[in-house]
Amino acid sequence: MKKLAVVLSLATLALAACGQGEPEPAPTPTVAAAPAEPALPPPNEGLFAQVFAKTCPDAEKVATSVCKRAGMGSDTVDCEFGVGEDENLRHKASLMAENGEWKLVDAATICAEHNSHHVDS
Repeated sequence: MKKLAVVLSLATLALAACGQGEPEPAPTPTVAAAPAEPALPPPNEGLFAQVFAKTCPDAEKVATSVCKRAGMGSDTVDCEFGVGEDENLRHKASLMAENGEWKLVDAATICAEHNSHHVDS
């Protein structure tokens, strides 16, 4: 029994000595990448109405609208909207990010459909 205790204590010392060779390298600090800020806020109902009113000033006001990205990472947003008292999404238009603001794609055609002249902003 004494021999077993001596052998176990020697084995424990040997294992403890093995781990004391070289110290573990210090972990390198990692810097988390800052989340990318979107260049423009996504267009909501109010923003689409503002862009439409600014571009087509003589057209009826936008009553409702829904916009969504044309594709992942796309600069173009497809919108469906209703004008005047119409709450249905009967019309379609696209917005494009240009010079830090949203602009109607093919504004002349969209404004002509709604009896308004096109205003470049």
